[in-house]
Amino acid sequence: MIELRVLGGVELRGARGDGATILTQSKLLAALVFLALATPRGFHRRDRMVGLLWPELDQAHARTALRKAVHGLRRALGDASILVRGDEELALAPDAVRCDAVEFTEAVSAKHYAHALDLYRRGDLLPGFFVSEAGEFEDWLERERTAMRDLASAAAWGLATVMADGADLTVAGRYARMAAELAPADERMLRRVMVLLHRIGDRAGALHAFAEFARRMQREFGVAPSDESLRLLAEVRGDADSVGRR
Repeated sequence: MIELRVLGGVELRGARGDGATILTQSKLLAALVFLALATPRGFHRRDRMVGLLWPELDQAHARTALRKAVHGLRRALGDASILVRGDEELALAPDAVRCDAVEFTEAVSAKHYAHALDLYRRGDLLPGFFVSEAGEFEDWLERERTAMRDLASAAAWGLATVMADGADLTVAGRYARMAAELAPADERMLRRVMVLLHRIGDRAGALHAFAEFARRMQREFGVAPSDESLRLLAEVRGDADSVGRR
C-alpha cells in the first residue's frame, strides 16, 4: 500500500514514478491531504475543494485545475485511487493510501494511546507547509493541526491517568507533563495536570506547570490565570510549605 506521512513533515512511499511530482507541487499535495484527512471521511464536493485551493480562479478555470490535480494524483497513486460520485463529488479510495495522521486519530478514538503518541512523536501535522493563494486551505490545515495537537494531549492525559491508577507514578508524571505541553493554552488541562502531579507527590512539577502556563499566558495574551487556577496553586503551595516546616 502507498504510505503518506504528514506528521512531522511529509513523505510519500510506494507511489509510481510520478509520486515525486506530488511532493513538489504544493496544490497537488494539498488536494491529496484534504482528501485523506477531511471529515467526515468519504466523498467531498468539488466546489469545496476548488474554493479552498483555487480561490483566485473563476469557477470554470478552478474546476479545470481540480481535474488536472485529480489526473496527477491518479498517475502517481493508481487509476482507482480517486473515486467519483456523480459530477460533483470526489473521494480517496479507502484502501489506496495509508496515512499516519488518519492512523493517529483512529488510535486515539480506540484509546490506543501509546500507539497514537508513538505516531505523534514525529511532530505536528505538516509543519511549515504553505500553499500560495489558498488562505482558506491554510485556515483548514491550521484547524486540523490544532485538533490533532489536542488529541495528542488527550492521549497523553489518558496514559497519565492509567499509569497513576496502576501506581507507576514516575511514568504518570511524565505523561501528565506531556499533556500540559501539548495543550499550552488549555487551562482546564493545566488544572488536571496539577491535581494529578500533586496527588502523586510531585508538588514541584505541579508548581512548575503552573509557572510555565502563567508566563506563556502573560507573554502571548497579556492575561493572568483564572481565580480557580490561582486557588489550586495556593492549595499546592500550602501543602508544600507545610511539608517544608515538618
